[in-house]
Amino acid sequence: MKRASSPAPDLFDHAAQEMIARSQPLAARMRARSFDEYVGQDDLVGPGRLLRRAIESDRLFSSILLWGPPGTGKTTLAMIIANTTRSHFEQINAVMSGVGDIRRIVDEAKERLKLYHQRTILLIDEIHRFNKAQQDALLPHVENGTLILIGATTENPYFEVIGPLVSRSRVFQLRPLSDENVRDLINRTLMDVERGYGGLLIDLDQEALDHLVHVAGGDARNALNALELAVESTLPDSAGHVHITSEVAQESIQRRAILYDKDGDAHYDTISAFIKSVRGSDPDAALYWLAKMLYAGEDPRFILRRLLILAGEDIGLGDPMGLVVANAAAQAFTFMGLPEGVYPIVEATLYLATAPKSNSAGSYFRALKQVEAEGKVDVPIHLQDANRDAKALGHGQGYQYPHQFEGHHIPQNYLPDAIKGMRFYEPSDQGYETQVADRLVRWRKAVEQALSIEPHAGPQVTEQEIIGLKKLLK
Repeated sequence: MKRASSPAPDLFDHAAQEMIARSQPLAARMRARSFDEYVGQDDLVGPGRLLRRAIESDRLFSSILLWGPPGTGKTTLAMIIANTTRSHFEQINAVMSGVGDIRRIVDEAKERLKLYHQRTILLIDEIHRFNKAQQDALLPHVENGTLILIGATTENPYFEVIGPLVSRSRVFQLRPLSDENVRDLINRTLMDVERGYGGLLIDLDQEALDHLVHVAGGDARNALNALELAVESTLPDSAGHVHITSEVAQESIQRRAILYDKDGDAHYDTISAFIKSVRGSDPDAALYWLAKMLYAGEDPRFILRRLLILAGEDIGLGDPMGLVVANAAAQAFTFMGLPEGVYPIVEATLYLATAPKSNSAGSYFRALKQVEAEGKVDVPIHLQDANRDAKALGHGQGYQYPHQFEGHHIPQNYLPDAIKGMRFYEPSDQGYETQVADRLVRWRKAVEQALSIEPHAGPQVTEQEIIGLKKLLK
Protein backbone atom coordinates (compact mmCIF):
# COMPACT_ATOMS: atom_id res chain seq x y z
CA MET A 1 0.00 0.00 0.00
CA LYS A 2 1.23 3.42 -0.91
CA ARG A 3 2.07 5.70 1.95
CA ALA A 4 -0.20 8.74 2.04
CA SER A 5 1.57 11.92 1.10
CA SER A 6 1.49 14.99 3.34
CA PRO A 7 -1.64 17.01 2.81
CA ALA A 8 -1.28 19.96 0.46
CA PRO A 9 -2.28 22.60 3.04
CA ASP A 10 0.99 21.90 4.93
CA LEU A 11 2.96 23.14 1.92
CA PHE A 12 0.90 26.29 1.80
CA ASP A 13 1.31 26.73 5.56
CA HIS A 14 5.07 26.44 5.22
CA ALA A 15 5.13 28.99 2.42
CA ALA A 16 2.93 31.30 4.43
CA GLN A 17 5.22 31.02 7.45
CA GLU A 18 8.24 31.85 5.30
CA MET A 19 6.44 34.88 3.87
CA ILE A 20 5.48 36.05 7.39
CA ALA A 21 9.08 35.64 8.52
CA ARG A 22 10.33 37.75 5.60
CA SER A 23 7.71 40.44 6.20
CA GLN A 24 8.30 40.71 9.95
CA PRO A 25 9.29 44.13 11.31
CA LEU A 26 13.01 44.75 11.41
CA ALA A 27 13.11 44.53 15.22
CA ALA A 28 11.58 41.04 15.10
CA ARG A 29 13.92 39.86 12.32
CA MET A 30 16.98 41.10 14.19
CA ARG A 31 16.06 39.38 17.45
CA ALA A 32 19.20 37.70 18.82
CA ARG A 33 19.33 33.90 18.41
CA SER A 34 22.30 33.28 20.69
CA PHE A 35 24.36 34.99 23.36
CA ASP A 36 26.89 35.94 20.66
CA GLU A 37 24.23 38.20 19.14
CA TYR A 38 22.63 39.36 22.41
CA VAL A 39 23.25 43.02 23.26
CA GLY A 40 23.34 44.46 26.79
CA GLN A 41 22.52 43.08 30.26
CA ASP A 42 26.12 41.98 30.85
CA ASP A 43 25.56 41.92 34.60
CA LEU A 44 22.94 39.18 34.10
CA VAL A 45 24.08 37.20 31.06
CA GLY A 46 27.67 38.28 30.53
CA PRO A 47 30.32 35.52 30.27
CA GLY A 48 30.43 33.47 33.45
CA ARG A 49 27.25 34.90 34.96
CA LEU A 50 24.92 32.51 36.79
CA LEU A 51 21.91 32.92 34.50
CA ARG A 52 24.00 32.46 31.37
CA ARG A 53 25.71 29.37 32.78
CA ALA A 54 22.33 27.86 33.66
CA ILE A 55 20.97 28.54 30.16
CA GLU A 56 24.04 27.36 28.23
CA SER A 57 24.27 24.14 30.28
CA ASP A 58 20.50 23.61 29.91
CA ARG A 59 20.14 23.49 33.66
CA LEU A 60 17.39 26.04 34.11
CA PHE A 61 15.44 24.12 36.73
CA SER A 62 13.65 26.95 38.51
CA SER A 63 11.16 29.45 37.16
CA ILE A 64 12.32 32.98 36.44
CA LEU A 65 10.68 36.40 36.08
CA LEU A 66 12.31 38.84 33.65
CA TRP A 67 11.41 42.39 34.63
CA GLY A 68 12.42 45.48 32.70
CA PRO A 69 11.35 48.35 30.42
CA PRO A 70 10.26 47.69 26.81
CA GLY A 71 13.02 46.92 24.32
CA THR A 72 15.59 45.66 26.81
CA GLY A 73 15.69 42.04 25.66
CA LYS A 74 13.27 40.12 27.88
CA THR A 75 11.54 38.13 25.12
CA THR A 76 14.81 37.82 23.21
CA LEU A 77 16.46 36.24 26.24
CA ALA A 78 13.55 33.81 26.52
CA MET A 79 13.93 32.88 22.84
CA ILE A 80 17.64 32.21 23.36
CA ILE A 81 16.59 29.79 26.08
CA ALA A 82 14.19 28.20 23.58
CA ASN A 83 17.00 27.80 21.04
CA THR A 84 19.39 26.38 23.64
CA THR A 85 17.30 24.00 25.73
CA ARG A 86 16.39 20.39 25.01
CA SER A 87 13.15 20.99 26.90
CA HIS A 88 9.92 21.58 25.03
CA PHE A 89 9.24 25.30 24.72
CA GLU A 90 5.81 26.95 24.72
CA GLN A 91 5.07 30.66 24.35
CA ILE A 92 1.84 32.56 25.05
CA ASN A 93 0.91 36.20 25.56
CA ALA A 94 -1.12 37.02 28.67
CA VAL A 95 -3.22 39.53 26.73
CA MET A 96 -4.53 36.87 24.34
CA SER A 97 -4.54 33.77 26.58
CA GLY A 98 -6.49 32.46 29.53
CA VAL A 99 -6.92 29.56 31.94
CA GLY A 100 -8.03 27.29 29.08
CA ASP A 101 -4.66 27.72 27.35
CA ILE A 102 -2.85 27.01 30.61
CA ARG A 103 -4.83 23.79 31.12
CA ARG A 104 -4.02 22.61 27.59
CA ILE A 105 -0.31 23.34 28.02
CA VAL A 106 -0.26 21.63 31.45
CA ASP A 107 -2.01 18.50 30.12
CA GLU A 108 0.45 18.25 27.22
CA ALA A 109 3.39 18.90 29.57
CA LYS A 110 2.31 16.08 31.88
CA GLU A 111 1.96 13.69 28.94
CA ARG A 112 5.34 14.73 27.56
CA LEU A 113 7.02 14.27 30.92
CA LYS A 114 5.39 10.85 31.40
CA LEU A 115 6.15 9.46 27.93
CA TYR A 116 9.43 11.12 26.97
CA HIS A 117 10.82 12.48 30.29
CA GLN A 118 10.97 15.88 28.61
CA ARG A 119 10.44 19.04 30.62
CA THR A 120 8.32 21.97 29.42
CA ILE A 121 9.35 25.61 29.61
CA LEU A 122 6.49 28.08 29.31
CA LEU A 123 7.15 31.71 28.36
CA ILE A 124 4.33 34.09 29.30
CA ASP A 125 4.81 37.51 27.78
CA GLU A 126 3.29 40.38 29.77
CA ILE A 127 2.51 38.05 32.67
CA HIS A 128 1.30 41.04 34.72
CA ARG A 129 -1.78 41.08 32.46
CA PHE A 130 -2.94 37.79 34.00
CA ASN A 131 -5.41 38.35 36.84
CA LYS A 132 -5.03 36.63 40.21
CA ALA A 133 -7.17 33.63 39.25
CA GLN A 134 -5.12 33.04 36.11
CA GLN A 135 -1.86 33.31 38.04
CA ASP A 136 -3.24 30.97 40.71
CA ALA A 137 -3.91 28.40 37.98
CA LEU A 138 -0.17 28.31 37.23
CA LEU A 139 0.97 27.92 40.81
CA PRO A 140 0.56 24.15 41.48
CA HIS A 141 2.18 23.21 38.16
CA VAL A 142 5.15 25.50 38.75
CA GLU A 143 5.49 24.17 42.28
CA ASN A 144 5.49 20.48 41.30
CA GLY A 145 7.81 21.01 38.35
CA THR A 146 5.35 20.25 35.56
CA LEU A 147 6.17 23.68 34.13
CA ILE A 148 9.27 25.84 34.28
CA LEU A 149 7.88 29.36 33.98
CA ILE A 150 9.56 32.30 32.29
CA GLY A 151 7.45 35.37 32.96
CA ALA A 152 8.30 38.57 31.08
CA THR A 153 6.90 41.83 32.45
CA THR A 154 7.41 45.57 32.28
CA GLU A 155 5.81 45.96 35.72
CA ASN A 156 7.28 45.35 39.15
CA PRO A 157 6.56 41.64 39.77
CA TYR A 158 6.55 42.19 43.52
CA PHE A 159 3.33 44.16 43.01
CA GLU A 160 1.83 42.70 39.82
CA VAL A 161 2.55 38.98 40.26
CA ILE A 162 1.06 37.01 43.16
CA GLY A 163 3.41 36.47 46.09
CA PRO A 164 3.45 32.62 45.98
CA LEU A 165 4.51 32.72 42.31
CA VAL A 166 7.24 35.28 42.98
CA SER A 167 8.56 33.24 45.92
CA ARG A 168 8.93 30.19 43.64
CA SER A 169 10.82 32.15 40.97
CA ARG A 170 14.08 34.02 40.57
CA VAL A 171 13.52 37.66 39.64
CA PHE A 172 16.00 39.20 37.18
CA GLN A 173 15.77 42.94 36.49
CA LEU A 174 16.82 44.16 33.04
CA ARG A 175 17.99 47.75 32.56
CA PRO A 176 17.64 50.11 29.58
CA LEU A 177 20.40 49.54 27.02
CA SER A 178 23.33 51.92 27.01
CA ASP A 179 23.85 54.25 24.05
CA GLU A 180 26.81 52.09 23.04
CA ASN A 181 24.59 48.98 23.05
CA VAL A 182 22.06 50.67 20.78
CA ARG A 183 24.81 51.94 18.48
CA ASP A 184 26.26 48.43 18.15
CA LEU A 185 22.82 47.03 17.38
CA ILE A 186 22.18 49.56 14.60
CA ASN A 187 25.61 48.96 13.04
CA ARG A 188 25.08 45.20 13.19
CA THR A 189 21.70 45.60 11.49
CA LEU A 190 23.26 47.62 8.68
CA MET A 191 25.79 44.83 8.05
CA ASP A 192 23.48 41.80 8.42
CA VAL A 193 22.75 40.51 4.92
CA GLU A 194 20.27 37.79 5.95
CA ARG A 195 17.95 39.69 8.29
CA GLY A 196 19.05 43.32 8.20
CA TYR A 197 20.11 45.83 5.57
CA GLY A 198 23.49 44.37 4.64
CA GLY A 199 22.25 43.81 1.09
CA LEU A 200 21.50 47.51 0.57
CA LEU A 201 23.80 50.47 0.02
CA ILE A 202 22.92 52.61 3.03
CA ASP A 203 24.80 55.77 3.93
CA LEU A 204 23.91 56.69 7.52
CA ASP A 205 25.30 60.08 8.52
CA GLN A 206 27.02 60.22 11.90
CA GLU A 207 24.59 62.91 13.10
CA ALA A 208 21.67 60.72 12.06
CA LEU A 209 23.10 57.73 13.93
CA ASP A 210 23.70 59.86 17.03
CA HIS A 211 20.10 61.09 16.92
CA LEU A 212 18.65 57.58 16.59
CA VAL A 213 20.78 56.36 19.48
CA HIS A 214 20.01 59.29 21.75
CA VAL A 215 16.28 59.47 21.17
CA ALA A 216 15.77 55.68 21.42
CA GLY A 217 16.23 56.01 25.18
CA GLY A 218 17.79 52.57 25.68
CA ASP A 219 14.95 50.82 23.84
CA ALA A 220 16.32 48.53 21.10
CA ARG A 221 12.92 48.08 19.45
CA ASN A 222 12.39 51.84 19.32
CA ALA A 223 15.77 52.33 17.63
CA LEU A 224 15.24 49.59 15.03
CA ASN A 225 11.69 50.73 14.25
CA ALA A 226 13.02 54.23 13.58
CA LEU A 227 15.85 52.87 11.42
CA GLU A 228 13.37 50.77 9.44
CA LEU A 229 11.10 53.76 8.83
CA ALA A 230 14.04 55.88 7.72
CA VAL A 231 15.36 53.26 5.28
CA GLU A 232 12.03 52.11 3.85
CA SER A 233 10.76 55.66 3.30
CA THR A 234 13.91 56.98 1.61
CA LEU A 235 14.32 56.44 -2.12
CA PRO A 236 17.77 55.39 -3.35
CA ASP A 237 19.73 57.83 -5.50
CA SER A 238 20.86 57.16 -9.07
CA ALA A 239 23.76 55.05 -7.79
CA GLY A 240 21.46 52.93 -5.62
CA HIS A 241 22.55 54.48 -2.31
CA VAL A 242 20.00 55.14 0.44
CA HIS A 243 21.19 58.29 2.21
CA ILE A 244 19.91 58.73 5.80
CA THR A 245 20.52 62.32 6.83
CA SER A 246 20.01 63.91 10.21
CA GLU A 247 16.74 65.40 8.96
CA VAL A 248 15.44 61.96 7.92
CA ALA A 249 16.43 60.50 11.30
CA GLN A 250 14.65 63.30 13.15
CA GLU A 251 11.47 62.67 11.17
CA SER A 252 11.71 58.93 11.89
CA ILE A 253 12.02 59.29 15.66
CA GLN A 254 10.92 62.68 16.91
CA ARG A 255 10.47 62.21 20.64
CA ARG A 256 12.82 60.53 23.06
CA ALA A 257 11.25 57.48 24.67
CA ILE A 258 11.27 57.84 28.43
CA LEU A 259 10.55 55.18 31.02
CA TYR A 260 7.11 56.07 32.30
CA ASP A 261 3.94 54.09 32.81
CA LYS A 262 0.93 55.79 34.38
CA ASP A 263 0.13 52.70 36.46
CA GLY A 264 3.59 51.33 37.08
CA ASP A 265 6.75 51.90 39.07
CA ALA A 266 7.97 54.82 36.96
CA HIS A 267 4.72 56.67 37.69
CA TYR A 268 5.04 56.31 41.46
CA ASP A 269 8.82 56.75 41.54
CA THR A 270 8.67 59.97 39.52
CA ILE A 271 5.89 61.60 41.53
CA SER A 272 7.79 60.58 44.67
CA ALA A 273 10.94 62.29 43.37
CA PHE A 274 8.87 65.38 42.50
CA ILE A 275 7.24 65.66 45.94
CA LYS A 276 10.52 65.01 47.75
CA SER A 277 12.20 67.73 45.69
CA VAL A 278 9.49 70.27 46.58
CA ARG A 279 9.57 69.20 50.23
CA GLY A 280 13.37 69.47 50.15
CA SER A 281 13.17 73.07 48.84
CA ASP A 282 14.91 72.31 45.53
CA PRO A 283 12.97 74.19 42.81
CA ASP A 284 15.35 73.04 40.06
CA ALA A 285 14.85 69.35 40.75
CA ALA A 286 11.12 69.92 41.18
CA LEU A 287 10.90 71.52 37.72
CA TYR A 288 12.88 68.65 36.19
CA TRP A 289 10.57 65.93 37.55
CA LEU A 290 7.51 68.04 36.70
CA ALA A 291 8.71 68.36 33.10
CA LYS A 292 9.34 64.61 32.89
CA MET A 293 5.82 63.81 34.09
CA LEU A 294 4.10 66.26 31.77
CA TYR A 295 6.28 65.18 28.82
CA ALA A 296 5.28 61.57 29.44
CA GLY A 297 1.59 62.48 29.44
CA GLU A 298 0.85 62.39 33.17
CA ASP A 299 -2.55 63.77 34.14
CA PRO A 300 -1.91 67.35 35.42
CA ARG A 301 -4.81 66.97 37.86
CA PHE A 302 -2.93 64.14 39.57
CA ILE A 303 0.09 66.42 39.99
CA LEU A 304 -2.06 69.25 41.33
CA ARG A 305 -3.77 66.94 43.79
CA ARG A 306 -0.36 65.91 45.15
CA LEU A 307 0.68 69.57 45.41
CA LEU A 308 -2.47 70.30 47.43
CA ILE A 309 -1.64 67.46 49.79
CA LEU A 310 1.94 68.70 50.12
CA ALA A 311 0.77 72.24 50.83
CA GLY A 312 -1.18 70.99 53.82
CA GLU A 313 1.29 68.36 54.99
CA ASP A 314 4.72 69.93 54.40
CA ILE A 315 4.17 73.69 54.12
CA GLY A 316 1.34 74.12 56.60
CA LEU A 317 1.55 77.18 58.79
CA GLY A 318 5.12 77.81 57.67
CA ASP A 319 3.33 79.69 54.89
CA PRO A 320 -0.48 79.45 54.99
CA MET A 321 -0.59 80.97 51.49
CA GLY A 322 0.89 77.72 50.14
CA LEU A 323 -2.47 75.99 50.28
CA VAL A 324 -4.15 79.05 48.74
CA VAL A 325 -1.67 79.10 45.84
CA ALA A 326 -1.98 75.35 45.23
CA ASN A 327 -5.76 75.51 45.28
CA ALA A 328 -5.78 78.53 42.97
CA ALA A 329 -3.50 76.64 40.56
CA ALA A 330 -5.88 73.67 40.55
CA GLN A 331 -8.86 75.91 39.83
CA ALA A 332 -7.00 77.88 37.16
CA PHE A 333 -6.02 74.69 35.36
CA THR A 334 -9.65 73.59 35.10
CA PHE A 335 -10.34 76.81 33.16
CA MET A 336 -7.18 76.82 31.05
CA GLY A 337 -6.21 73.23 30.28
CA LEU A 338 -2.98 72.44 28.43
CA PRO A 339 -0.72 73.85 27.15
CA GLU A 340 -1.28 77.21 28.91
CA GLY A 341 -2.40 75.46 32.10
CA VAL A 342 1.19 74.46 32.73
CA TYR A 343 1.89 77.99 34.04
CA PRO A 344 -0.23 77.77 37.22
CA ILE A 345 1.20 74.29 37.87
CA VAL A 346 4.73 75.65 37.58
CA GLU A 347 3.85 78.67 39.74
CA ALA A 348 2.46 76.45 42.49
CA THR A 349 5.49 74.15 42.25
CA LEU A 350 7.98 77.00 42.56
CA TYR A 351 6.02 78.72 45.34
CA LEU A 352 5.81 75.56 47.45
CA ALA A 353 9.43 74.57 46.77
CA THR A 354 10.69 77.96 47.96
CA ALA A 355 8.24 78.43 50.85
CA PRO A 356 9.13 77.91 54.54
CA LYS A 357 8.37 74.30 55.50
CA SER A 358 6.39 73.06 58.49
CA ASN A 359 4.84 69.65 59.08
CA SER A 360 3.19 70.72 62.33
CA ALA A 361 -0.22 69.86 60.84
CA GLY A 362 0.84 66.26 61.42
CA SER A 363 0.22 66.90 65.12
CA TYR A 364 -3.36 65.92 64.28
CA PHE A 365 -2.25 62.30 64.16
CA ARG A 366 -0.91 62.56 67.72
CA ALA A 367 -4.37 63.64 68.82
CA LEU A 368 -5.94 60.87 66.72
CA LYS A 369 -3.68 58.30 68.34
CA GLN A 370 -4.78 59.54 71.77
CA VAL A 371 -8.47 59.32 70.79
CA GLU A 372 -8.00 55.81 69.41
CA ALA A 373 -6.22 54.69 72.58
CA GLU A 374 -8.65 56.06 75.18
CA GLY A 375 -12.02 55.11 73.69
CA LYS A 376 -15.13 56.95 74.83
CA VAL A 377 -14.54 60.16 76.81
CA ASP A 378 -17.28 62.57 77.90
CA VAL A 379 -17.08 66.20 76.88
CA PRO A 380 -16.57 68.42 79.97
CA ILE A 381 -19.80 70.10 81.16
CA HIS A 382 -18.67 73.65 80.40
CA LEU A 383 -17.88 72.70 76.76
CA GLN A 384 -21.18 70.96 76.10
CA ASP A 385 -23.93 72.51 73.97
CA ALA A 386 -26.03 74.86 76.13
CA ASN A 387 -28.78 75.34 73.56
CA ARG A 388 -30.71 72.18 74.47
CA ASP A 389 -30.21 71.04 78.07
CA ALA A 390 -28.69 74.00 79.90
CA LYS A 391 -31.55 74.30 82.42
CA ALA A 392 -32.20 70.63 83.08
CA LEU A 393 -28.67 69.24 82.99
CA GLY A 394 -26.42 72.26 83.30
CA HIS A 395 -24.80 71.85 79.91
CA GLY A 396 -22.43 74.74 79.18
CA GLN A 397 -22.39 75.90 82.78
CA GLY A 398 -19.10 77.57 83.66
CA TYR A 399 -18.04 78.34 80.09
CA GLN A 400 -16.38 81.75 79.63
CA TYR A 401 -16.83 83.50 76.28
CA PRO A 402 -13.32 84.64 75.16
CA HIS A 403 -14.52 87.70 73.23
CA GLN A 404 -15.74 89.28 76.47
CA PHE A 405 -12.19 89.47 77.82
CA GLU A 406 -9.14 91.57 77.04
CA GLY A 407 -7.11 90.15 74.18
CA HIS A 408 -10.08 87.90 73.29
CA HIS A 409 -8.59 85.18 75.47
CA ILE A 410 -9.44 83.74 78.87
CA PRO A 411 -7.55 80.87 80.52
CA GLN A 412 -9.80 77.80 80.72
CA ASN A 413 -9.47 74.08 80.05
CA TYR A 414 -10.73 72.77 76.70
CA LEU A 415 -9.59 69.13 77.04
CA PRO A 416 -11.18 66.22 78.94
CA ASP A 417 -10.06 66.32 82.58
CA ALA A 418 -8.11 63.04 82.20
CA ILE A 419 -5.68 64.59 79.71
CA LYS A 420 -5.75 68.19 80.91
CA GLY A 421 -2.48 69.94 79.99
CA MET A 422 -1.59 67.49 77.20
CA ARG A 423 0.08 69.10 74.20
CA PHE A 424 -0.22 67.78 70.67
CA TYR A 425 0.75 70.81 68.58
CA GLU A 426 4.25 72.24 68.64
CA PRO A 427 4.78 75.16 66.23
CA SER A 428 7.85 75.11 64.02
CA ASP A 429 10.35 77.95 63.85
CA GLN A 430 9.63 78.59 60.19
CA GLY A 431 7.96 81.51 58.45
CA TYR A 432 4.54 82.63 59.62
CA GLU A 433 4.47 79.95 62.30
CA THR A 434 7.03 81.86 64.37
CA GLN A 435 4.28 84.43 65.00
CA VAL A 436 1.91 81.63 65.98
CA ALA A 437 4.51 80.29 68.40
CA ASP A 438 4.84 83.66 70.14
CA ARG A 439 1.10 83.94 70.74
CA LEU A 440 0.78 80.32 71.81
CA VAL A 441 3.53 80.62 74.42
CA ARG A 442 1.64 83.48 76.10
CA TRP A 443 -1.75 81.74 75.97
CA ARG A 444 -0.45 78.42 77.26
CA LYS A 445 1.46 80.05 80.09
CA ALA A 446 -1.65 81.94 81.20
CA VAL A 447 -3.72 78.72 81.23
CA GLU A 448 -1.07 76.81 83.17
CA GLN A 449 -0.84 79.52 85.83
CA ALA A 450 -4.60 80.10 86.15
CA LEU A 451 -5.52 76.39 86.33
CA SER A 452 -2.32 75.01 87.91
CA ILE A 453 -1.84 72.68 84.94
CA GLU A 454 1.36 70.73 84.36
CA PRO A 455 1.96 70.57 80.60
CA HIS A 456 2.92 67.18 79.13
CA ALA A 457 3.43 65.89 75.60
CA GLY A 458 0.85 63.80 73.83
CA PRO A 459 1.74 60.42 72.29
CA GLN A 460 4.51 60.31 69.71
CA VAL A 461 3.59 58.93 66.30
CA THR A 462 5.91 57.14 63.88
CA GLU A 463 5.65 57.41 60.10
CA GLN A 464 4.23 53.89 59.89
CA GLU A 465 1.62 54.74 62.52
CA ILE A 466 0.61 57.82 60.54
CA ILE A 467 0.03 55.62 57.49
CA GLY A 468 -2.20 53.39 59.58
CA LEU A 469 -4.05 56.32 61.15
CA LYS A 470 -4.70 57.82 57.71
CA LYS A 471 -6.61 54.65 56.84
CA LEU A 472 -9.03 55.48 59.63
CA LEU A 473 -10.00 58.61 57.72
CA LYS A 474 -11.06 56.69 54.61
